[in-house]
Amino acid sequence: TTEEYGTVDLLNTYISLLIPIIVFQIEQAIFRYLIDAREKEYEKEKLISTTFYIVTVQVAIFLFIYCCVVSKFIQNDYKNFLATNVVATIFSTIMLQIARGLGKNKVYSLGSFITASLTIVLNVIFIVCFNLGAYGMLGAYLIANIICSFFVIFKLKIYQYIKIKAFNIKTLKSLWKYSIPLIPNALSWWVMGVSDRTIITMFLGVAKNGIYSVANKFPGIFSTMSTIFSMSWTETVALHINDKDSTTYLSNTMDTVFRLFSSICFGIIACIPFIFSFIINENYKESYNQIPILMIGTLCNLVVILLSAIYVAKKMTRKIAQTSVISAIINIFMNLILIKIIGLYAASLSTAVAYFSMMIIRMFDIKRYIDIKYNMKTIISTTVITIFLFITYYLNIAIVNIFALIIVILYSILLNKQIINIIVNKAQEVSFKWCNR
Repeated sequence: TTEEYGTVDLLNTYISLLIPIIVFQIEQAIFRYLIDAREKEYEKEKLISTTFYIVTVQVAIFLFIYCCVVSKFIQNDYKNFLATNVVATIFSTIMLQIARGLGKNKVYSLGSFITASLTIVLNVIFIVCFNLGAYGMLGAYLIANIICSFFVIFKLKIYQYIKIKAFNIKTLKSLWKYSIPLIPNALSWWVMGVSDRTIITMFLGVAKNGIYSVANKFPGIFSTMSTIFSMSWTETVALHINDKDSTTYLSNTMDTVFRLFSSICFGIIACIPFIFSFIINENYKESYNQIPILMIGTLCNLVVILLSAIYVAKKMTRKIAQTSVISAIINIFMNLILIKIIGLYAASLSTAVAYFSMMIIRMFDIKRYIDIKYNMKTIISTTVITIFLFITYYLNIAIVNIFALIIVILYSILLNKQIINIIVNKAQEVSFKWCNR
């Protein structure tokens, strides 16, 4: 039901809020520091051991406070899942970031895939076969994260790096010096990404939150694509930030990536009028109007992520926090002011405006440290296409939607000619080699 789904989604938002508060964003620090320690065995032992033991202590403190104090004030049938899923998510996230830091990106990808696929399969089993409803969704998420943690631990033999003697206070201070300034940033992302759910639930009800959550599934697909890229992007920038040609390389790559992902974003928006009624239940039809606004906000967020990698590479985590907090304030104030006036539109608009604000702030701020060049032709053309798509999307006339889809396809081909040529040439090379066998 919309109420059950809204409740599950709300619990997941609180999980994403609690994690950075409990472990001080140390998973981001372990990833960054392991990049520099890949060829130093003892450094890896110190980093992984220190992280493991301090996180275990932090989790124990959280469970004690939650069980003895906090849970008494929560009147919810699913409150025990809040604690267990927080702990499971913490350890799976830490293990995945260790895999990334060690350069084991295949293991990271496989671990993430295990979490996602198991969650889907167990959802079907628990909800469809056993009719467990919200309990089934929360249970599936818990089991998937536990299995992911064990997979990474045994696949990379992480237990070999965990030694009591390797725990180091100086290493812990270095990790916390990097990670603690990221806490306001994480909380700001929470405000922009999911505080909408809390405000919607308070003012419009939990059913409306379920509708808004469904609307976010479409930008969620796009966000997943950009997140996958951003992980390798962050590592690449960290390794090459001090190269002589880093400015040119970063500028060109960011422009290419933006052109590609803006085309994907526009493609999703243009396709939604044709597929929406086939894949979304009638009870959630109100979510249709929120999707393009959230999609454009997610596109702005892609630029934010690309620029964030430069801050990470330079270990300027305070800057990340400062630029995030301003946007979070914009988001929450817009939401509170407009929620009673325009309903669900307040949540999607405030999120999009917040991401756009953060993008603009970081675009100008980053120039103080590295002279990134922005392609004005790309910016102007994507703005024009965005306006065109919004008009055709909300008109929602079949022939107009077909026309819009054709325009988007042609525009995407023109915008990404260079990438398409590279793909075609590579495909020809592969087919030529295969034929010669």
